[in-house]
Amino acid sequence: MFNKIDPQSWKEGIALFKEKTEAFHAGEIDRNGYKGTSGKFGSYAQKDPAVHMLRLRMTAGRLTKDKMNYIAESLKKHNVNMLHYTTCQTVQLHNLHPEALYDIMEGGLDHNIVTMGGGGDFPRNVMCAPLSGVQKDEFFHVMPYAEALAEYMMNYINTPKMPRKLKIGFSNSPANIPHSTYRDLGFIARPDGKFDIWSAGGLGNGPSFGVKVADAVEPNKILYYARAMWKTFCAYGNYENRGKARSRFIVEALGGAENYVKAFNEKLEEVYAEGENLDLDIVIEEITKKGDGTTAAGPRVIEQKQDGLYAVLWHPLGGTPTPEEFIAVNELIKDMEAVELRIDPNEQVYIINLTGAEAEKVLAVTANGAQNIFECSVSCVGATICQQGVRDSAGLLKKCIEATRAAELPCGALPIIHISGCPSSCGTHQTAALGFRGGVKLIDKVAHPAFTFSVNGCSLQGKEAMGREIGTMLETEIPAFLVELGKAVTASGMKYDEWNAANPDAIEKIAAPYLK
Repeated sequence: MFNKIDPQSWKEGIALFKEKTEAFHAGEIDRNGYKGTSGKFGSYAQKDPAVHMLRLRMTAGRLTKDKMNYIAESLKKHNVNMLHYTTCQTVQLHNLHPEALYDIMEGGLDHNIVTMGGGGDFPRNVMCAPLSGVQKDEFFHVMPYAEALAEYMMNYINTPKMPRKLKIGFSNSPANIPHSTYRDLGFIARPDGKFDIWSAGGLGNGPSFGVKVADAVEPNKILYYARAMWKTFCAYGNYENRGKARSRFIVEALGGAENYVKAFNEKLEEVYAEGENLDLDIVIEEITKKGDGTTAAGPRVIEQKQDGLYAVLWHPLGGTPTPEEFIAVNELIKDMEAVELRIDPNEQVYIINLTGAEAEKVLAVTANGAQNIFECSVSCVGATICQQGVRDSAGLLKKCIEATRAAELPCGALPIIHISGCPSSCGTHQTAALGFRGGVKLIDKVAHPAFTFSVNGCSLQGKEAMGREIGTMLETEIPAFLVELGKAVTASGMKYDEWNAANPDAIEKIAAPYLK
């Protein structure tokens, strides 16, 4: 069995992080030099270099009550004014000054909140279908395997350097919520209780869907495939060009999918030949909480497969709850049996294992979130905060929601949109029904804030599609375009998906006057 890393052992490196942070603030190292160190600790300087972001790994998107309470207490202790649920199922804290940064990072280890490897060229937060274990139509409960693999991958943070980061996902159904078929490594649940395994996918520059490298793998064997992925990445990844250093570029470099599968399986044979026992021995813990006869219903309520228990969806606008909202949810649930939060890659959370009466209380305390499907739209934090950002994606989403509310569009008139402030696709715009990517548009030699617009992306397993780019819109005109689109859909008497399928050319016709 692999060695499990004691979270406390990461404290030894925090002194180096403090040293580099102090040197950065003293002007002794530049932003890029600091980033090379800080990323390993899950932190980056923001656009304003006086403050920092800290990324808290939440393995498989699971936010237990202990972790949530620690975050809530940290928000109060350090007067943190911004937190954000990310598309990689982590919690980001923003606008942190160094002393708060050090304290939250170190104190989190006492609650198994690890920031190490949260940035930089390391295995990132392992993702998972957020309702694993409670979802009625799931093939099987994949979260325990995601958690075990995440623990194993922490061993690779201090091993020889990978070319770039490594992202891993686990799906429990064809909904493919964590985009597991296009991660660096993806474990796809099957009805027979086994995994199909995909590799070498990803969004961003040169996006690509993954390649299936294995069929019907027993769940207790997954660590062998994770090590094979690491060996494949290190052997064939591009160490010279960071723009080509993700696993998705290896397929082309090796001459196609067939050669990639061959190379991967050669590394798998090497792993088995090493003789290390990487078999997992996992006992699935069943939820013992029972319903109490109370019920709940509504568009944000999901019946669990456990009789009498419910999950409640909470989507803070833009994936950014106020600290007060987060603290209020923590206070409400901390004495509720077996209740926890699951972060969804669409920057929202599910509060699970609720009785009907408890669900009604959670609905009330989270009532200020998204009011319809469109308001569950996704954006990265954007250029006002992110040093890599080009456009204010979060600000654009806010303006779009304000415009659609003023127009009183009904639920279903618009789909969820995804907005990324730059080509990195942190807003996962590339596989969105409607996607926007931040950039600029030159008009009479003057640069204007703008977004490239794409349509008809899809993340469903077996139907994966990259959105087709149809042009560029000025940032100021996007809210008006969405209102006009929503009114056209409303007038048809259909929901957006039905309307789009029945009128495949209509969206481009509506968009045409807005394209520059």
